[in-house]
Amino acid sequence: MPYILTVADLSKTYVSNNEALTVLSNIDFSIKKGDSVAIIGPSGSGKTTLLGLCAGLDRVTEGTITLNDIVLNTLSEDQLAQMRNQHIGFVFQNFQLIPTLTALENVMVPLELRGTKNATGPAINLLERVGLGDRKNHYPTQLSGGEQQRVAIARAFSNNPEILFADEPTGNLDAETGTYIEELLFEINREKGTTLVIVTHDLDLAKKTDQIVQLKGGKLFQGEI
Repeated sequence: MPYILTVADLSKTYVSNNEALTVLSNIDFSIKKGDSVAIIGPSGSGKTTLLGLCAGLDRVTEGTITLNDIVLNTLSEDQLAQMRNQHIGFVFQNFQLIPTLTALENVMVPLELRGTKNATGPAINLLERVGLGDRKNHYPTQLSGGEQQRVAIARAFSNNPEILFADEPTGNLDAETGTYIEELLFEINREKGTTLVIVTHDLDLAKKTDQIVQLKGGKLFQGEI
């Protein structure tokens, strides 16, 4: 099975006040198309930084990231934005819904950015798939945390991404709601044949994935989970 994402000799260094802080160094791994992957490690180990680099939200200092046979390092900012819109979905810990838009309008945003005509139908179908068909005209403030994350999942899948990045998707939810969101994410991921990459502190969630990338101090770590 071909690899959808390959990270080779990746390092990321931030410079502030003439001081260099290396957050990630010498990271190498590959992800097969359709697999689910967990990125785990203690706070400050570089998990979210790595996720952002793989998703083209930030630039590597050294090394390469190849997504769908395209080397992200070679792309301009506009090309990266186009890549994200066409190939990538995101689910964040804090949902990141647009507060002035209804649930339906939030799900329609990626479709409209792609120039999809009649985006309403597909967006309604996705909201129904996550069990929120009857809440489509509600605004984020009228929804619970779990409902907001379900809207975010519907939005993430609206552009049929080939790879979906989820950063602590259950971090702001209670245990019961978090378990429901996890199951929903895996279910839709399997239905769509999407590759799933999750940053998580939850080892039980990590063990449900096909592959675990473990970080410690900004480096790959092979120790016991």
